[in-house]
Amino acid sequence: MNANRRTVLRGVGAGTAALLGGVGTAAAKPPSEGKTIVDVADDADGFDVLVAAVKKAGLAGALRGNRQLTVFAPTDAAFDDALESLGADSLAEVDDETLANILTYHVVPGRRKANSIVNADEVPTLNGAKVDVDGTDLNGDQADIVITDIEASNGFVHVIDGVLLP
Repeated sequence: MNANRRTVLRGVGAGTAALLGGVGTAAAKPPSEGKTIVDVADDADGFDVLVAAVKKAGLAGALRGNRQLTVFAPTDAAFDDALESLGADSLAEVDDETLANILTYHVVPGRRKANSIVNADEVPTLNGAKVDVDGTDLNGDQADIVITDIEASNGFVHVIDGVLLP
């Protein structure tokens, strides 16, 4: 009876592990329907420069994919200030490599809600550097998070009032 009970328990444990493994796999699979990060920014008011920058740098495809990402999205006003500080009168004057480096510094791998960002000391970015976080303050006041948890099919968007410079 004791050996039989172990066999049954092993079978139940294996079945439970397989079932949970299947649930975890299904839950980890990114959604493929709905508005992507680029679509959300394109549809919203105040992100025309961001969308144009993403397209100019050739990153629209990556931000429209199924990979789960979190984006710190600067407003048009934030970009206007940043272009001036970069010595550029327009987005066209910023070379694509510099622009791609700046934009990937605004992208965090994974689907991260605001509570996971504001409670961290720093977050890694796709360009390899880290953004320092102090509550809603990013990089010692380069930008503040002003709107959080805008959901897209492939991640989250957090609106910021500045441009993060690596």
